[in-house]
Amino acid sequence: MSTKKGSKKKQANSLSVKEFFERYGDELGLSPHGSDVGFDRLIKEPTINRPGLALAGFFTYFAFRRIQVIGNSESSYLNNLRVEERVKHFQDLCNRNIPCIIVSRGKKLSDELIAIAEASGISVFNTNMISMKFINAATIRLEWNFAPVTSEHGCMVDVQGIGVMVRGSSGAGKSECVLGLIERGASLVADDITRFRAIEGRELIGTAPNTGRYHMEVRGLGIINVPAIFGVASMRVEKRLDLVVTLKPMEQANEMERVGIHKKTYEILGIKVPHVELPVAPGRDMAGLVEVAALDQKLKTFGHDSAVEFDKKLLKIMAQRRFS
Repeated sequence: MSTKKGSKKKQANSLSVKEFFERYGDELGLSPHGSDVGFDRLIKEPTINRPGLALAGFFTYFAFRRIQVIGNSESSYLNNLRVEERVKHFQDLCNRNIPCIIVSRGKKLSDELIAIAEASGISVFNTNMISMKFINAATIRLEWNFAPVTSEHGCMVDVQGIGVMVRGSSGAGKSECVLGLIERGASLVADDITRFRAIEGRELIGTAPNTGRYHMEVRGLGIINVPAIFGVASMRVEKRLDLVVTLKPMEQANEMERVGIHKKTYEILGIKVPHVELPVAPGRDMAGLVEVAALDQKLKTFGHDSAVEFDKKLLKIMAQRRFS
């Protein structure tokens, strides 16, 4: 059984060259070669292209929306051409409305090629990273930037390596439950509102909005600074979501799964996450129950499902009694 989330998602369709350089330039070791011409051009695909075939004159299926990386082989090819051919082939590349060019391995383009790029309004950058390492690092950052994002009303906490979102109606005790988990050694990711990013359609990474990061709102106490009270180990900037726990009134307990055979999921951005519903009542240790749910989920990742194992054991006993 799956519960779907119907909130709106946001997804970046492009990233300007200027934004790419400002966000990731230091991490990728980028330095502009020439002026900042072309900084307003848009990167429209979160992958990298090596234009070896394009420089040879083959433009069928050319990925012009991507960053173009000129590595060792492309540089060697250009340097072995006559000046007239080199200029013509590079001009053909720049005429394809590409976002920018990055030259790896610390190599530099000749002055006539830089002049062509600037005349075409295309930025050229240099990096000392080898081509494949740069492509891998840049692709990871671009995929993060282009990944769909949505927000969920719920608190998120890291319980012994398991990312848990605690949700429920207003006043259900979400923050108090998370506060109890923090006292037991868990780490807060987000309070009240959690922002999720879907990575490659396979996992959800949760984080807090910048304004509320490191803080919690507890009824009767107000706003508290979590790391200032519990130490820096009580906070995490981001965490993968592994389990969703929904706190519900005790009146709805009869509608909930008792044994755990029939699994429930909670869907966010098309990704289904294991879902557990817990009834709330005065005197119940909700923090302890959520911790047990997280540890049980951790056990399942190791291939041990307590409910399924108990069901098999019970069926085996029943079969033995039937034929005894």
